[in-house]
Amino acid sequence: MTDRDDYRERYRQAPPSPEYGGPPTERLPRIEVPPTRPMPPMPRAPYPPVPTPSPVRRAKPKPTRGWRRGVHAATFGLVNPGPSREDKRQAAMEAMVAAPLRGHYKIGVLGKGGVGKTTVSASVGCVLAELRRGDRVVAVDADTAFGRLGSRIDPRADGSYWELAKNKNLRSFAEVLTRMGSNSSGLFVLAGENGSRRGILDPAIYREATMRLDRHFTISIVDCGSTMDAPVTQEAMRDMDALIVVSSPWPDGASAAAQTMEWLAAHGKTGLMQRSVIVLNDSDGHSDKKTRGVLADQFRSRRQAVVEVPFDPSLRPGGVINSTAEMSAPTRRAFVEVAAVISQFFATIPPRGPR
Repeated sequence: MTDRDDYRERYRQAPPSPEYGGPPTERLPRIEVPPTRPMPPMPRAPYPPVPTPSPVRRAKPKPTRGWRRGVHAATFGLVNPGPSREDKRQAAMEAMVAAPLRGHYKIGVLGKGGVGKTTVSASVGCVLAELRRGDRVVAVDADTAFGRLGSRIDPRADGSYWELAKNKNLRSFAEVLTRMGSNSSGLFVLAGENGSRRGILDPAIYREATMRLDRHFTISIVDCGSTMDAPVTQEAMRDMDALIVVSSPWPDGASAAAQTMEWLAAHGKTGLMQRSVIVLNDSDGHSDKKTRGVLADQFRSRRQAVVEVPFDPSLRPGGVINSTAEMSAPTRRAFVEVAAVISQFFATIPPRGPR
C-alpha cells in the first residue's frame, strides 16, 4: 500500500468535521420563518382593450312604391317597411340584365305586321341601354317593308346602310356615329332603307354594314321583316344568339308565333328556338285576360318563355320612345323581364367576338 492509499483509508474512517464541509457536531437553533402573505394581484396593463369588430349592418333598401313608400315618407324614414316581394324580383331581374358580358351578341325580333314588333324592339333596346351603361347597344332596322324603327327611336336618323357598307374610311366610333341616331336612353339606331333613294336592302349590304357595327357595339337588336322567307331576314338569322317573337294576345297572332317556332325547328335551328321568348303584346288595350292566359299556358306547355306586356298609351304607334321613364310601371317591368330572360340565354352561349 502506498502512502497515498494509506491517507485515503484514514480519511474515510475519520469522523466528519464542519471545518471540511461535514455535518455540524452541535445542533443548530431552528429559525422561525414568518408566514408569507399572498401577493396582491398585478395591476392591469394601461393599454385599452382591442375592440372586437362588429358585423357590418347594411341599410335596408327603401321602398319605391305603394303603401310602403307612403309609410316611409310619412315617418320621415323612421319606419322603413323595406321593398315588397315584387320590388325584390324587379331588382333581381335588373341585376341579370346588368351582368357582365364578353363578346358581341345579337337579338332578333320577329312577328307579323301589326303586333307591335318595332315597339318591342325599341323598348327592350332602351332597357338594355339604360341598365348596361358600360356597353353600347344598337337597334338595327332590317325590315325591308318600310321599317319604322329609326323614327321610333330618333326621327333625325337617316338611312345609312350604304354609307356604312361602302365607305372604307369609317373606322372610329365617332365616324360611324355620324351615320346613326340615338335617344336619351343611350340607345343607338341604324335606320332602314325604305327604297326611296337607293333601292331595296339586300343581304350583302346588310352583312357588310352590320359587320362594321360589330366592332363597336356589344349588343345588337335586329328588327327583322314580318316574313321568315325574306332574304335579309334569312341572312340576319345566320348569327342570331337569341330571339324575341312578338305576338298579339289573340289566337290569330299566337298562331303566327307558333308557325315561327315551327319554322325554326324545321330548319334545324332548335338551339335558337330554345333561346326564344314569346312576347304577348297588348298593343291596343282590347285583349281579354282569360284568352291571354290560355295562350300563355299553351306556349309554356311547349317549354317556351312567355312575357305578357300590358297596354300602354305612351307607346302609341308612331310615337318616339325616348326612355323607359315614359312607360307605366307594369310595362317597364314587363320589358325588364324580357331583357332578363334574354340575358340568361347569353350565359349559355360561348363568348364570341365581332363576326
